[in-house]
Amino acid sequence: MSQDSKVKTTESSPPVPSTTRKRLPVLDPSGDYYYWWLNTMVFPVMYNLIIIVCRACFPDLQHGYLVVWFILDYTSDLLYLMDIVVHFHTGFLEQGILVVNKGMIASRYVRTWSFVLDLASLIPTDLVYMRLGPHVPTLRLNRFLRVPRLFEAFDRTETRTAYPNAFRIAKLMLYIFVVIHWNSCLYFALSQYLGFGQDPWVYPDPAQPGFERLRRQYLYSFYFSTLILTTVGDTPLPAREEEYLFMVADFLLAVMGFATIMGSMSSVIYNMNTADAAFYPDHALVKKYMKLHHVNRRLERRVIDWYQHLQINKKMTNEVAILQHLPERLRAEVAVSVHLSTLSRVQIFQNCEASLLEELVLKLQPQTYSPGEYVCRKGDIGREMYIIREGQLAVVADDGITQYAVLGAGLYFGEISIINIKGNMSGNRRTANIKSLGYSDLFCLSKEDLREVLSEYPQAQAVMEEKGREILLKMNKLDVNAEAAEIALQEATESRLRGLDQQLDDLQTKFARLLAELESSALKIAYRIERLEWQTREWPVPEDLVEADIDSEPEEGTSKDGEGETGQEGPPGP
Repeated sequence: MSQDSKVKTTESSPPVPSTTRKRLPVLDPSGDYYYWWLNTMVFPVMYNLIIIVCRACFPDLQHGYLVVWFILDYTSDLLYLMDIVVHFHTGFLEQGILVVNKGMIASRYVRTWSFVLDLASLIPTDLVYMRLGPHVPTLRLNRFLRVPRLFEAFDRTETRTAYPNAFRIAKLMLYIFVVIHWNSCLYFALSQYLGFGQDPWVYPDPAQPGFERLRRQYLYSFYFSTLILTTVGDTPLPAREEEYLFMVADFLLAVMGFATIMGSMSSVIYNMNTADAAFYPDHALVKKYMKLHHVNRRLERRVIDWYQHLQINKKMTNEVAILQHLPERLRAEVAVSVHLSTLSRVQIFQNCEASLLEELVLKLQPQTYSPGEYVCRKGDIGREMYIIREGQLAVVADDGITQYAVLGAGLYFGEISIINIKGNMSGNRRTANIKSLGYSDLFCLSKEDLREVLSEYPQAQAVMEEKGREILLKMNKLDVNAEAAEIALQEATESRLRGLDQQLDDLQTKFARLLAELESSALKIAYRIERLEWQTREWPVPEDLVEADIDSEPEEGTSKDGEGETGQEGPPGP
């Protein structure tokens, strides 16, 4: 085949498979694009909720801005239509996997109530304008059916915002405003039905100066509705049955609204208190404990200042409890993103495996020290090492005043005491006094946690011990002879243990063989005894013994014809 024919064949070949073609995007329901589209849909839904009722009850508002309403109405309808298209391109989870097949997405969407409501909200009821005229906005009440989209947007925002409690309060205030707005519109419509100015309860006659303006009509109705729904009082008494029914309905709505508001506010306050209790320790119990045991005022003041520092500067001391509900891997990623940079600055942890550092990060315990408080003293047993996250600490003499050095953020101390290095002249004792100059934030890593992690990483343990030896050599704190003697002793001990293990294995093998030989011998002896018993039954019996047997009873377990217990006549087969 020629080159030209190959080119023509290639050009006339079928289109590229769908895996390489550019396809219309399928939105992830938990993704950012879908979230921002939900926020966009808030505007047309809120527009219809607020404006349609207002236009229906205030005729001057409908007549004065008719062109504006037509533009906004059909813009919101266009967004409603686009929202249906977005529904057809929004995936869903099946067995935990996002489904991106548009056929499956469409099939699932059309079988839900959301599809029915979305279609009903777009029924072109505006066509009735051609018969009734363009001043009947109540024909668009079916647009309210898209309200579930508003609730979905609010729920997504509440889970994403950094201030969920503030958002709940704002959402509650918005609901209150919508209810009062609707009630004020209904009040004005009822006043128009009963007749403006017919009694003190209804809206005054617009013929009076100042009451004919649209702004005054709405503000008066909104104020009157607010007085009723907040049960403040100071409203004219109703005079007709319709007015009484309206007041009773509003009072019932006010009671339900008051209960809802109180419940929501209580929930918000409880959530805020719970969050504070989770982030910061409760100081009330400690204060009561000190008061019961008559702790001196100076120490009590130091404790109170420590709690106050945590609260004001948003310091957290119980990160493990806060993140405990996250999956282990996700918790590790969060801890790594927050603390790994601090841990990687420690010299003995540099060049370690990433998985080792991730496990160590989960073991870090944040601690905060007050001014003048000792972190450790010379001669104390070292059970943990410290990494300075923020603040300054001083290496001081025994008098607590003379300073030898100042340690700042990013430095560490106590790392040698948590690693068992052979030949360490100081053992696991602290070699210096460390005191906090101000408020200092430290990370604490205990010896037990480090040992637990290193048990799974023997190579990393060897590397860390080698780095620890280098540090001790620089500090002239490593006894090489003692290290060599300890290593030799350990090797000798390990050699003896290996020898004992080998001897134990040999003894176990010999013992198993003896048991096997004993069982075999026992079986052979039992078999031989059984054959001898059957052979003796065939021997001739003396006449005097036969006569004696006739007079005596047969023995238990044997029959009269001389058969044994099994009823067989001959010995068992080999």
